[in-house]
Amino acid sequence: MTVTISHTSDIQNLLRDAAGFGNARGSDRHKNIVLRILQESVKLIEELEISDDEFWAGVEYLNRLGAKNEAGLLVAGLGVEHFLDLLRDAKEKSIGKVGGTPRTIEGPLYVAEAPLSEGFARMDDGSEDGLATPLFLGGRVIDLDGKPIAGALVDLWQADTKGNYSHFDTTQSKYNLRRRVVTDSDGRYRAQSIVPSGYGCDPSGPTQECLDQLGRHGQRPAHIHFFISAPGHDHLTTQINLSNDAYLWDDFAYATREGLIGEVRFIDDAHQSKERGVLGRYAEMEFDFQLRPAASPESERRSKRPRALQGA
Repeated sequence: MTVTISHTSDIQNLLRDAAGFGNARGSDRHKNIVLRILQESVKLIEELEISDDEFWAGVEYLNRLGAKNEAGLLVAGLGVEHFLDLLRDAKEKSIGKVGGTPRTIEGPLYVAEAPLSEGFARMDDGSEDGLATPLFLGGRVIDLDGKPIAGALVDLWQADTKGNYSHFDTTQSKYNLRRRVVTDSDGRYRAQSIVPSGYGCDPSGPTQECLDQLGRHGQRPAHIHFFISAPGHDHLTTQINLSNDAYLWDDFAYATREGLIGEVRFIDDAHQSKERGVLGRYAEMEFDFQLRPAASPESERRSKRPRALQGA
């Protein structure tokens, strides 16, 4: 027999007291959020008849999730980070803000203050020469009228051929495959990199443990992350998923969106390779980013989400 007591005044008073409503200190916003979390939690425990064993297993899981620094990965894998994008899209559409390159999730692997260059950057450190396929990446940053945006900042980061990111993979050099490029007078950016690999969650980590219980994989397609910003324009957080990847439309993090597919062209021509200064097969990808005019100074900046710093 299911017993429900969460609606009673005694329990509601307990939760209000726990959320700090019995004092005049602290933050009213914080109190309201915590109260709602507590109310929904006790209701869930009742309705799903969560056992003591299940409850404390959940607490222990959260401890392991934090210890492995995978909370950001899990919220992506459960679709919550994608939901935040869809919610912002809906809010903006309701006030007539449409157009431009679609946003998509940032993910948890950005590192701030990558090396800055004008117009062009070599992203990789050469450690995978002979193993990785060189990638020549370029395009323009333009406004909604198609006019180039000079001086835009293109901040990009990606995985290596093993699906690992520098800083989090300590075998890689500092800022490997992470660069910031300022667009030229034509709004153009260029980078020489390598074709990244897709990757999966740590098979022994808590995120994959949760996904296993849901009968889901933890794989991502090959992709390149971007922050695009320019004065007077909305900041854009997005990523380009490489065409023809097996997981292109089966991304466990739900980041693939129409308008964010990068068509990769592979070239096997010794003469063209020599002109590019590489040996053997290489790849090319062009992708333009279209920015919307900023609705406010706040929209020109990325969120205040905590992010890694090199050396931190």
